[in-house]
Amino acid sequence: MPEYAIYCYAWDLADDGVGHAVDEVRRRGLNAMTMAGSYHAGKFFRPRGRSGKVYFPQDGTAYFRTDPARYGEIKPVENTLIAKNDVLASLCERDDIRANAWMVLLHNSRLGEMHPQATVENAFGDRYVYSLCPSVPAVREYAVNLCADIAKSYSITGMSIETPGYLPYVHGYHHEFALVRQNRWLDNLFGLCFCAHCRSGAGKAGIDADGLRRRVRLAVDGYLGTDVDHPDDMAEAFWLADVVLDPDLADYLRWRCDTVTSLVTEIRDAVRGDVPISIIPSVARPTCGAWYEGSDLRALAAAAGSVTACFYEPAVSRIMSDLIDIKRRVGDAGGIRAIVRPGYPDLQGRDAVAGAVAALTGAGVADIAFYNYGHLRDASLDWIADALAAPEPR
Repeated sequence: MPEYAIYCYAWDLADDGVGHAVDEVRRRGLNAMTMAGSYHAGKFFRPRGRSGKVYFPQDGTAYFRTDPARYGEIKPVENTLIAKNDVLASLCERDDIRANAWMVLLHNSRLGEMHPQATVENAFGDRYVYSLCPSVPAVREYAVNLCADIAKSYSITGMSIETPGYLPYVHGYHHEFALVRQNRWLDNLFGLCFCAHCRSGAGKAGIDADGLRRRVRLAVDGYLGTDVDHPDDMAEAFWLADVVLDPDLADYLRWRCDTVTSLVTEIRDAVRGDVPISIIPSVARPTCGAWYEGSDLRALAAAAGSVTACFYEPAVSRIMSDLIDIKRRVGDAGGIRAIVRPGYPDLQGRDAVAGAVAALTGAGVADIAFYNYGHLRDASLDWIADALAAPEPR
């Protein structure tokens, strides 16, 4: 049976009441709720919020009762909401809705600040507290145990894993600021991790990571020493030329993919077997850009069972272009699931949502999710209902 899910946050379900929220989504034809079991910070606008319209969640916390004995050096921090309202437990107790866990793994500024030695380190030695590095053994242990913990303690019916790899340099960090114009070449060089674990691991694979780090530093310093700002199209060409013509850079990027795939394999082995796992490889548009974060779509689909693509596009034609490319890359390695946003800035209207659902279904994507319960107006929820009630495409 196809799964029609809606992503959601514990604070929104606590605000609405789990029973009311389940009724709201079920009457729209949805049969699953995918709740964030671990999440970062943000500033969230809630059109239907009962206790307020703007919400600031605690940064980098877990929204379930964790078992501290499972963890090593890095331990999750429970959100204070759980002490008075274990929303996920309430959701799992119901027999009228599937309860999935949405795990944001390595995007965690709280844990990054607590464990800076476990974060991504750029070519200049700067640490990115928002990004735990997937090559660090303590990080890998944390990620594996977090996923195994929630699956052991809660009767979840599925798991979606986000940010299992290297985050980009530009990722919306609090008050992200620069007086130098950003471009893809510069951003991607700054997004490369050269921590001791990455350099050691790459070295064992025969890659001169130390030499690559020196060249990155020289290239960036040379650029910043001028008064030139690279235009977007030229910066794109410069980056692609570097990837093709610098064998160490190409091998390093491939090694990052292998590192992330092996982490996902460890997670799949640790989580109870009856819980299907799907990887959200990136929110890069289009999805193939996930390779920069260490996400090899085919390898991740094979390791986890499926990948979930964020089709965050304003038109069905763009969704279908992305899907064609994803299917080509994944092949027969695993399944493909979809997430769409029925509202601004993506699918802005009843016909657009219905068209996207029909196109995805017609192309063989059976499991479709919508983002996000707390962010959507009632009208958007009704668009979902109409889309799911429409006749199957012939």
